[in-house]
Amino acid sequence: MSTQTSRQAGMRGLDWLVLAACLWIFASVALAHEGHAPAAQPAPPTMVSGGGTRDAQTWFTDTVLKDQDGRELRFYSDVLKDKVVMLNVIFTHCNDACPLITRKLREVREAMGPALAAQVTFVSVSSDPLNDTPEVLKAFARKQGVDGPNWLFLTGDKASVDLVLGRLGQFLPSPEQHSTQLIAGDVGGKRWSKIRPDAPPAAIAQRMQLLAQPLAGR
Repeated sequence: MSTQTSRQAGMRGLDWLVLAACLWIFASVALAHEGHAPAAQPAPPTMVSGGGTRDAQTWFTDTVLKDQDGRELRFYSDVLKDKVVMLNVIFTHCNDACPLITRKLREVREAMGPALAAQVTFVSVSSDPLNDTPEVLKAFARKQGVDGPNWLFLTGDKASVDLVLGRLGQFLPSPEQHSTQLIAGDVGGKRWSKIRPDAPPAAIAQRMQLLAQPLAGR
């Protein structure tokens, strides 16, 4: 391997080490779920790949989850790759923060307008996969008025969901202890931002516009 190639691989590794650290920090400083105390956060797992480099697919993994329509999706390749995303964590029998934040994100999507909304994928991962089947998530999405294009509600077997949540910085002893922090990302551009869920919809929409702008040039 040439010196230049080695340097480039090292920089890619640094990019994703920084990303991993940021995602862990997002969780550690995030708002606690309303009515529940925050859980103690263990150290983030080490990001390792078989080839010695670190990249997005290795970090996020291609763990197979299911969306609200029962489709099997690989978390990195099908859900995240080359997209601008808005990530959050929910569970459907939550009666306070989860429906409120989902409705807030619906308002964010409306504030974006059709052109920008078409560039952003909303991804809501269940913290309670034992109860949140695709059918249950489908009903929740319909009730909140968000069962449409570019909004995925993800679940799966508990081990798979736990792995994905861990890579998002969500180390969860119980569904109620998930963070209400929003994570916005331009995956291809390796740009990530944490957003408080109580921010005004227009302000969140503006942040997403800034992340989506470089897409036209890639």
